[in-house]
Amino acid sequence: MSLLGAAGLAPLLVAVLPAAQASAHGYVSSPLSRQAQCAKGLLPCGDIQYEPQSVEAPKGSDKCSGGNSRFPELDDDSKPWKVQSVGSTVTFQWTFTALHRTLNWEYFIGGTRVAVFDGGNNPPPQDGVSHTVDLSNRLDADRRARALAGALDPRRRG
Repeated sequence: MSLLGAAGLAPLLVAVLPAAQASAHGYVSSPLSRQAQCAKGLLPCGDIQYEPQSVEAPKGSDKCSGGNSRFPELDDDSKPWKVQSVGSTVTFQWTFTALHRTLNWEYFIGGTRVAVFDGGNNPPPQDGVSHTVDLSNRLDADRRARALAGALDPRRRG
């Protein structure tokens, strides 16, 4: 997946949970992740539109679908994903359908971790979680303005 090049940023949730917990049950709702765009019906997406919280990936996965064969549309960079311009910081809001314990929250650009937030191995609050990620030292303004949809890969580690 190409990680830099259009006119904004659309985050993606890749949840990595222990084997005893089988489902991700959360996604980035703002700025609109690919899962959120599908749930809102902004483009045709297949099954993910009905369960945007269900993307789960093994550690190290860099696929928007998390490698889940039920959601190949999330890996399709030719789809008209809505990109959103961001400044030197961006705040990500998570939406949950179930509250699983989370060790930490990691955010990646191009395979490089740009932020981590401690989850304390606790369930997130019912009203959601937001994290503000500082991108000022990660991408210069020109590259930031061209970041592709799906370039940021937030991960929830269980």
